[in-house]
Amino acid sequence: MTQSLSENTRIIARLDVKAPNLIKGVHLEGLRKVGNPREFAERYYRESIDEIIYIDMVASLYNRNTIVDLVRETAENVFVPITAGGGIRSVEDARTLLRAGADKVSINTAATNSPQLITDIAKRFGSQCMVLYIEAKHRQGNKWEAYCDNGREPTGLDVIEWAIRGQELGAGEILVTSVDQEGTRKGFDLDLVREISTRVSVPVIASGGMGKLEHLSEVVEDAHADAVAIAHMLHYNETTVADIRAHALAAGLNVRPTP
Repeated sequence: MTQSLSENTRIIARLDVKAPNLIKGVHLEGLRKVGNPREFAERYYRESIDEIIYIDMVASLYNRNTIVDLVRETAENVFVPITAGGGIRSVEDARTLLRAGADKVSINTAATNSPQLITDIAKRFGSQCMVLYIEAKHRQGNKWEAYCDNGREPTGLDVIEWAIRGQELGAGEILVTSVDQEGTRKGFDLDLVREISTRVSVPVIASGGMGKLEHLSEVVEDAHADAVAIAHMLHYNETTVADIRAHALAAGLNVRPTP
């Protein structure tokens, strides 16, 4: 999907969590503690971030959901949309997170195991609440395989076909992380994002690889991302939300002006 001229590119802070810590790794591995995720989320909100994404990186591995309290505490002081994911295995799990203050839920592992869950959540709460999260690893040619469990487990699913099917099942948004690029700061997998964006009509969030401001304009202009999820550059104070927004505006992108 090519972005409409009237739509704003969303600048999103991605916070990966291993309770109770904000963590960051490379290729979704070697996870290092960064700090208190709620404090980081509140800081980004004060800096006028457009949205927050929380992903519990080990929830599916340990068959648990520990992010509910974090979402509840964050929602008390952060008034931008919050997407929460990790360990969601049922409509009831989704309901619990939405009641805690999340605006959207993202699902990866459970969706690959039971695609019907996408439809069930979309029908119950609206497709705008249902974000399909895809962890993609490049294969030969213009092919990528979807992974789950923090990039550890192959699903056998072709990423592009899975994104298309996810939309058909009711997903209102696609969050795609390039496992190959994640944490490298070498830029987004433009081919991956472009292939998905041109094949689905729902918004696509690009994640994994941003290391300089130009990477944001590349993935929006060249790969038609509707939103960009940023972690390392924000967490380690290599840039600010204001700097990102100023760069986007200078590059001619439609972004929400700094208040």
